[in-house]
Amino acid sequence: MDAALHHPSRPTSAMLEDLIHALDGQRVSVGELIDHLDARAYGLLLLVLALPMCVPNVPGISTVFGVLMLFPALGMVVGARRLWAPAQLRAKEIDGEVLRRTLKLAIPALRRVEYLVRPRFALLTQFPMTIAVGLQTLLMALILILPIPFANWPPGMTVAMTALALLQRDGLLMLLTIPAAMISVGSVYFGAYVGLAAINGAVEWLQHFWR
Repeated sequence: MDAALHHPSRPTSAMLEDLIHALDGQRVSVGELIDHLDARAYGLLLLVLALPMCVPNVPGISTVFGVLMLFPALGMVVGARRLWAPAQLRAKEIDGEVLRRTLKLAIPALRRVEYLVRPRFALLTQFPMTIAVGLQTLLMALILILPIPFANWPPGMTVAMTALALLQRDGLLMLLTIPAAMISVGSVYFGAYVGLAAINGAVEWLQHFWR
């Protein structure tokens, strides 16, 4: 993609529209997605992976996209300039229509908020601060991988905020991801509590039924 695509003054919604047009196949490989985004565009890649968590999506996609998030997160932690992914992961395919539909659903909401995002306190979005950002994103990815009910939306929103902060060099927004990450961790406890309560209720009902 053109270098101007990643210029911080360019609206993120416009970047996503370009990506939708570029990924026009029925199936999109992870390698193709990474190559279209440019291996250095951690922010845009994280946004693409986080947005499906923020809108109604295909069940089970959070686990797949959570695994994919691990690589840009680790890349930021080690300060890598280019994103690396193993060949087996690059070969994995995603339904292109589902991905494009998800991005199209997210663009109107993104346009409503992106005017608030602008370059400020840019040092908070650059190395070495991105080490802490990567660690936080790594935690959010691990939460998404866990099969916990009601726990996808908060970490998805946190990563989306992180991605916007990286893309537009907005350090203030990056600071706001810290309380968002705390809420995400709390969602794990809430989701686990609800899940265990449902399982216990089902077990008690079955025991009562068979008496």
